[in-house]
Amino acid sequence: MVAQFASRGNLRNRVIELENVSTSYAGELKPAIKNISLEIRKGEIVLITGPNGAGKTTLLETILGLLKPYEGKIKLLGYEMPKDAIKARKYCGYLPQDFIKPAGEPFIVKDVVAMGFASIGKNANNGNILEALKKVKAVELLNKPIGRLSAGQQQKVLMARALARQPKILFLDEPFSSVDKEARHEICDILENLNRNENVTILIVSHITPKIEFDRIIKMKNGMVISC
Repeated sequence: MVAQFASRGNLRNRVIELENVSTSYAGELKPAIKNISLEIRKGEIVLITGPNGAGKTTLLETILGLLKPYEGKIKLLGYEMPKDAIKARKYCGYLPQDFIKPAGEPFIVKDVVAMGFASIGKNANNGNILEALKKVKAVELLNKPIGRLSAGQQQKVLMARALARQPKILFLDEPFSSVDKEARHEICDILENLNRNENVTILIVSHITPKIEFDRIIKMKNGMVISC
């Protein structure tokens, strides 16, 4: 089943647009996602859910231009993907599923957050690093080695790094899978506050349905959108 939203609303409100998009991994004949059409609007909180192997992460990575579709059209913030991926990603924050700890312990939290500022050519200082950490309720972690933090604390730090870019869209891949119930609740509060106070569009990939008031839930199975 293909989700169609092309007739709704103002074109300028569409921050993500997919038209008949299919993607496969190198060396594989079977498509990982098949014939997907959908759109996401500015200020929405959207959940993409489904069982393992449904194509959720593949869809997110295709939208971001990390994977190249073999058919279909994608626009991210008006940019054609993946052709203009570098330009589009300047306005996006991304939390991948797997956190790779930097080599060389200890690696301090403030240095991780500073990477977010550096990625957009902005100088980091204690003031703007603390401001980013404040948004994720993690100021007390400023001088902590990230490798010694809990999974929930690491997610907060990575969110702060993404927010240093002042993103228009925040992409999160399985942010709840390795955290406990309390951390999950805190992350949900942070995301809702970002959406409400800064109008950040949020796209979450998760097999867990968190307690967030989503504008839309997109369900996937076998590489296809089955409901939204």
